[in-house]
Amino acid sequence: MTRLAGKMEADMTAAHRSSDVAEERPIKINVWLTDPARWATNEADIAVIAADEFNAAHPEYQVEINSYDFRTMPAEVARAAERGEAPDIAEYHFTATRGAMDTLGNDGNPLFTPVERAIAGRTEILGEPVILDDMVPAARDYFRYAGELTAIPRTASGIVLYANMDLLAKAGVTEPPRTWREVTAACQALAKLPNGPTHGIAWPNFYWVFLQAVAQQGGLIADHDNGRSGRAEKVDLATTEMMNYVRWWQGLHRDGHYLYTGELLDFPGGYAAFEEQRIGLFLSSSVDASHLLDRGDRHGFTVAVGPLPHNDEVPLAGVMMGGFALWLAAGLSPAKQDGALAFMQYLNRPSNAAEWAKRHYRIPVTRAAVDILRKGLYRDNPRLRVAGEQLEAGDGSPAALGPLLGGQAGIMGEITSAMHDVLTSGAEPHARFVEATRRAQQILDAYNADCDGPPRRTPEDLAVSL
Repeated sequence: MTRLAGKMEADMTAAHRSSDVAEERPIKINVWLTDPARWATNEADIAVIAADEFNAAHPEYQVEINSYDFRTMPAEVARAAERGEAPDIAEYHFTATRGAMDTLGNDGNPLFTPVERAIAGRTEILGEPVILDDMVPAARDYFRYAGELTAIPRTASGIVLYANMDLLAKAGVTEPPRTWREVTAACQALAKLPNGPTHGIAWPNFYWVFLQAVAQQGGLIADHDNGRSGRAEKVDLATTEMMNYVRWWQGLHRDGHYLYTGELLDFPGGYAAFEEQRIGLFLSSSVDASHLLDRGDRHGFTVAVGPLPHNDEVPLAGVMMGGFALWLAAGLSPAKQDGALAFMQYLNRPSNAAEWAKRHYRIPVTRAAVDILRKGLYRDNPRLRVAGEQLEAGDGSPAALGPLLGGQAGIMGEITSAMHDVLTSGAEPHARFVEATRRAQQILDAYNADCDGPPRRTPEDLAVSL
């Protein structure tokens, strides 16, 4: 920190402290969370009960919860900021991380402040234990930029393999495949079954599978350590790691093993094919255990859950998390900031984190929560442990953590469009992904130019990748 920056921070702190004298009690903390019914199960969000409990334990505060669709949250917050009514805590989808860092308030300053800076090394806040050191590193550190934690994850997920073990057993396959070569072999075995499935495997043409495949192989798609040590300025969607994955996928499709419905993001089509046993293997979010396991039960076949298969030819670096994180508004008075930080810790306390993971089929974000679930849910249903275990196995590198990109929604759209052309139009993979890189670079350049000059983005530009 420079001397001038230190003086400015001291002056701001003094001004905030003087304002605390007149601050009304209870101090209201406005919390905007994503609505879990829009992306997971219909179970109620435990945050409402947690807020009531926190308010009772800290009567000087009044936490108020509001829910929004995660796809529109960044735009809703930006509009509120323009009116000077931004929430004190906002929950953003992980793909909106760079956008959250770059969002400005109506005073022209960053709308959010890094949580690690605000916590300032404390081990408890208002008596609530700080949970950062207990968090699953791969979930926590996705939100780390230039060595500093920007936000606190509340929920995490991963991509896993769902396997119809009855079909696999008939084909002589005893375990869910764990590598690309094993997937290919399992599909070949399934194809030989009389009256077997029409295809061996399916997964949606979805940006996250590409990011995961590159991360597993230790590859980067952006400079500056995947945009983690500095703002990403160059993007490459045609790396060796990306092409390894695309060509393997193309080969499965060419040989009749991979089912492509012809639609981007076609999760429902994959669910139906798996349930109807038209495929034996399906890659999808760990959250989908909330219904895929039941679909197997309803139709009389056993569903196993395995890690996301990886490239046999290179060391496995790990998988990247998906999920949501809590962002802290900048410029709060010290009293309000401490109340907001304390509530973040309370919401992620072990019992709350475990209950949240249990209700919504999410990966627990703290190891203490994992310990709780090992004594109950995970003991009784070990299939639900898989996503968390593979997340924990990552090496913590910028590759395994995944990229932080401006304009990510548009860039991810270039990836899925390129793959669609490879699968449906016979496009040559490398040439098509070089073209995708060219277009993605234009998106990134435009985003960065906007950040360097007078802001031109509107709230509608703060899109979330789907």
